[in-house]
Amino acid sequence: MLRRLLAAALLSAAAGFYLPGLAPVSFCEPGKNQVPDCKSTIELFVNRLDSVESVLPYEYTAFDFCSKDTKNRPSENLGQVLFGERIESSPYKFEFKKPVACEKVCTQTYDTSKPSDKAKLDFLKKGMLLNYQHHWIVDNMPVTWCYDVEDGQKFCNPGFPIGCFVTEAGRPKDACVVNSNFNEKDAFYIFNHVDITIHYHIVEHEQLGARLVAEDKNIRWASRWDYILESMPHTNIQWFSIMNSLVIVLFLSGMVAMILLRTLHKDIARYNQMDSVEDAQEEFGWKLVHGDVFRPPRKGMLLSVFLGSGTQIFIMTFVTLFFACLGFLSPANRGALMTCAVVLWVLLGAPAGYVAARLYRSFGGEKWKTNVLLTAFLCPGVVFADFFVMNLILWGEGSSAAMPFGTLVAILALWFCISVPLTFIGAYFGFKKAGIEHPVRTNQIPRQVPEQSFYTKPLPGIVMGGILPFGCIFIQLFFILNSIWSHQMYYMFGFLFLVFIILVITCSEATILLCYFHLCAEDYHWQWRSFLTSGFTALYFLVYAIHYFFSKLQITGLASTILYFGYTMIMALIFFLFTGSIGFFACFWFVTKIYSVVKVD
Repeated sequence: MLRRLLAAALLSAAAGFYLPGLAPVSFCEPGKNQVPDCKSTIELFVNRLDSVESVLPYEYTAFDFCSKDTKNRPSENLGQVLFGERIESSPYKFEFKKPVACEKVCTQTYDTSKPSDKAKLDFLKKGMLLNYQHHWIVDNMPVTWCYDVEDGQKFCNPGFPIGCFVTEAGRPKDACVVNSNFNEKDAFYIFNHVDITIHYHIVEHEQLGARLVAEDKNIRWASRWDYILESMPHTNIQWFSIMNSLVIVLFLSGMVAMILLRTLHKDIARYNQMDSVEDAQEEFGWKLVHGDVFRPPRKGMLLSVFLGSGTQIFIMTFVTLFFACLGFLSPANRGALMTCAVVLWVLLGAPAGYVAARLYRSFGGEKWKTNVLLTAFLCPGVVFADFFVMNLILWGEGSSAAMPFGTLVAILALWFCISVPLTFIGAYFGFKKAGIEHPVRTNQIPRQVPEQSFYTKPLPGIVMGGILPFGCIFIQLFFILNSIWSHQMYYMFGFLFLVFIILVITCSEATILLCYFHLCAEDYHWQWRSFLTSGFTALYFLVYAIHYFFSKLQITGLASTILYFGYTMIMALIFFLFTGSIGFFACFWFVTKIYSVVKVD
């Protein structure tokens, strides 16, 4: 069967600005290389194969496809290895401006009486049953399979299936529906013939040779990804939804801020006008607990460790998204997003140690060695243990996503040799500084907390606190999960950064509002409650991920299911530490602020 595959690649002026590692490549006819560094051979690279019905990707050679005897595998960064990418050279070679027709690459024969050959065929059939997709690369661009869909639209998939099958009842599955000739019952069809069309654009006025382009020869090199991104199904429906969500969240956030500021303004003005003893005796609400509001919380050690790790994650996320907005971490720069995040996390051990140590000392803690050890190893250790178990499953399944032993050692080296020492250095300066000075003194005897109503009890407030923050991210969360589990490209980092800012504001305002209500109810245990209130957003994220698994995905198999929920738990933990830290520091600022502007006897 013939399949038309469009190899896309692009163009622009040489005087333009190019991101690191993404400069355009020039191509010239063989023997006419009048331009420096102009290539005449077009190489096609193959990547790992994946499927929306399985979490397990496999290397190209795992399916016994045609391959080269001598492999010229490009170097892969850490992010590509973590995502299971395995790029290697292929037997497909092209000379620029030299058409080739009906050229045989290789011939594979199998003897089903041999166990080894039968195993290869069975694995190939399994790949077709699960709709595994090829991912080929030409000039750093994905080879795309473009076809017409409804309403005259064209969809370009950055991959194409290895084959398809027809059920015993004669029902064609997956790609078999595109051709009526696939009608034999209980049959497998492998797509072992391909038509590869490569378009090019000659940059004559700049004497730069030719650039490979997609579809339209006048397309600019810097815009060569647009035809893929614009043809994706979600791009036509998400703009209005995202803008609508942002407007609603901004409106609600503004209302919360206005109500809170107006109420506080009246309270502070009233309390500052109390001059007589009789007026002071009539004090009520949050001023009554001024002698207990900065009392160290229970389990202060654990809270400080969580806040240190949350600070590390917050800064990492902010910087990563900022660089992504600038275009440095675009889909064209493969694996750059994950590489940037991991490197930043390693280098941000010092802020984590500093914040954890400083807060722990302000809580009156004295076991500084335990504090710094837990900061360096508790949360990262939980993530690594989960990741290692998932990696064992991938090893057992023979998946390309299994991290090689050398990379695993490199990750441990980054953790133990860079992150841990930086955490100790940050903790040293955190303990060296004096404790945080509070605006009011803490009483020696704790004040008894009165009986609380249902709405001011801890659990209802914590549950309600995560609703609004989750509401501002769930649309973007859908597209992020699609990019991870449905292998769709994510590129809207500008919107994501904006949603990130809105999430920070919403977590802060929602947590401050509930903290104010609890203080007015004379409940001064705000530290853990503020952390858990915004951190509860992670539970809503977990529930949504479970819903997404059962309603949107077609994943089958025990191993894939375990992997999905294993990696989801890592994301939920990271999100819990991130949002919880936002809520705590927002409330810490709020409590310090209101008790420093009122007169307290």
